[in-house]
Amino acid sequence: MKLIGLTGGIGSGKSTFLNWFQKWGVPCFESDLVGKKLLDSSLKRDIILRFGDEMYVGDKLDRRKLSKKVFSDSKALNNLNEIVHPAVEEAFQKFIFKYQNVPFIIKESAILFETGRYKKFDKLILITSPKEERIKRVTLRDKISENEVLSRMDHQLSDSKKIKLADFVIENIAMDRFYFQAKELLIKLKK
Repeated sequence: MKLIGLTGGIGSGKSTFLNWFQKWGVPCFESDLVGKKLLDSSLKRDIILRFGDEMYVGDKLDRRKLSKKVFSDSKALNNLNEIVHPAVEEAFQKFIFKYQNVPFIIKESAILFETGRYKKFDKLILITSPKEERIKRVTLRDKISENEVLSRMDHQLSDSKKIKLADFVIENIAMDRFYFQAKELLIKLKK
């Protein structure tokens, strides 16, 4: 079984790409989604200890409050990563174990290159999209300001640096072209 890493900047279209592959029966692990679930459950105690109980409203993490804190303070972001990344990696190892008999699985992670975890994969896919389009998508999706999106982007490597490390680059500009590239890639990965 091959391990395929999928990455791209915030708002690039990673989830859209992953959903397309899932529809074709490819087992896909969405790190961001798994991390969010863990933050609302098993990691809650650790978050409260590091960031305070004001980060939760009832049993739900106030993501906006935590985001404002960590994307304005690199030490706080490192603290959050120290809590979340090992738990997500443990969940991924369990996921791999469930799918031992498939040709490949895909793991999505927005910061695959930034963490150095990209070295553990057989192939790497990068989703790119114009910065203005990404900003527009994220402000609509997350109901946050352009400055908040830019702050998050500042914590990710630029596409120009990621392209040098990726095996495949999918440009998310027009949906028909996006899906055409995805289909071509699916054929290549099945070989």
